[in-house]
Amino acid sequence: YTRFLMDASALLLLKQLRELNRHPVEGISAGLIDESNPYAWNVILVGPTDTLYEGGFFKARLDFPKDYPIKPPKMKFVSEIWHPNIEKNGDVCISILHEPGVDQFGYEKASERWSPVQSVESILLSVLSMLSDPNCDSAANIDASVMWRDDRPAFKKKVSECVRKTLEDM
Repeated sequence: YTRFLMDASALLLLKQLRELNRHPVEGISAGLIDESNPYAWNVILVGPTDTLYEGGFFKARLDFPKDYPIKPPKMKFVSEIWHPNIEKNGDVCISILHEPGVDQFGYEKASERWSPVQSVESILLSVLSMLSDPNCDSAANIDASVMWRDDRPAFKKKVSECVRKTLEDM
């Protein structure tokens, strides 16, 4: 049974990657880190227009569990990025990447959390949307959240430094 799950999840991931490449989504580029491992992806997200992240090319990594899509992947930015919902180490904290079920802290509805109907495309679109609209009520990076709320000019400066670094790294 486990072997079937691994095979089914690998096939699903390869299908979703093929779809992303066949029908590209603006601002998203994705590929396998290693052709022999469909569970680890490199991603580049282009900072959305009319946001502080505009023009940046933010590298990230998606790591999928063997029981995907039952369980959500983990997403981590490799590029330095300053955002209330991204931990300082790059880990993305967004509702749809949280395990299915009821939130023990009561911040999220079960309907906002991971569901097997999510796809890689829906995850990446949600992260792009999150860049445009931080959720400071559920901050992963408290310092970025406080700066967003209390010192917007300093926040903008810090983000523009991150954008500039992504361009230097290209």
